[in-house]
Amino acid sequence: MTEIANLKENGFEWIDLVNPDAEELLKLADKYKLHPALVNDCMQPDHLPKYERMQDYAFIIFRIHIDNDLPEADSIQELTNKIAVFVSDKFIITIHRRKQVLFDGLLDQMRANGCKNSRELLNLLILACLNTYEKPLNKISKSVDYFEEIVFLRPKKVPLLKGLYYIKRKIDLLRRMLILSFEIIDSIDSAAEGNVNTRDTRDQYVKLQNMFDALSENIHQLLNIYFSASSQRTNDTMRVLTIFSVFFMPLTFIVGIYGMNFNYMPELGWKLGYPGVMGLMAIVTFLIFIWFKRKRWL
Repeated sequence: MTEIANLKENGFEWIDLVNPDAEELLKLADKYKLHPALVNDCMQPDHLPKYERMQDYAFIIFRIHIDNDLPEADSIQELTNKIAVFVSDKFIITIHRRKQVLFDGLLDQMRANGCKNSRELLNLLILACLNTYEKPLNKISKSVDYFEEIVFLRPKKVPLLKGLYYIKRKIDLLRRMLILSFEIIDSIDSAAEGNVNTRDTRDQYVKLQNMFDALSENIHQLLNIYFSASSQRTNDTMRVLTIFSVFFMPLTFIVGIYGMNFNYMPELGWKLGYPGVMGLMAIVTFLIFIWFKRKRWL
């Protein structure tokens, strides 16, 4: 437990807990009169974003993006970390399992801006949490551009369906985290207590949400184009095979007739029977070719 700000110097307390145990949380809950159910939410590592208003304080769970270079990372715990926040006019308590780098920058901003109350600090904290989505947004955008190039220009170079699947999963998960965080942003930038700084936080949220929506739409369109292109290539292959089969069907029919072992077949005694049959096959093939050309099937 670390006391970053105190009531005497800053006008409010800021208590930060990194990977606290149950006993430490219970002591904190008893000191600040925190609801046991909300404290229990702090212990759940996969809890989704939420905002809950109590009588004297508010409880917030926000999920921040973490750097994970695994291309197949697509779950909540693999892509995000949870930060739980209890906030009132007199205190702000942040609880998280791992030490977060963003808190270092937050301290610098707090000193530079001279936060006058806990709401201003909360706004800085939520803005810093939102900014963690900027880097994955840019990275995923580049990945989508790369797969678009493969779909349109190099359709047979790499197996791209697996890559598209995991990008789609990441976009949908991060987009869902932002959607579930709307109530948090809305409470910070409320009509009664909003200001220029909270408006910047809302603007950043809206920007991220719109960009993730656009990426989600692009990846769905890209998947549809990929399946359409795959179907088209399959159709082209079947068309070629069908054309070959049409050419060989009459030839197979002719060969089948002359392959029958009857004693009395008049053509079998002809001296020019073999070249005559070969010529007949050539004529049939030529006629089929002319027919296909006129139908524009070739």
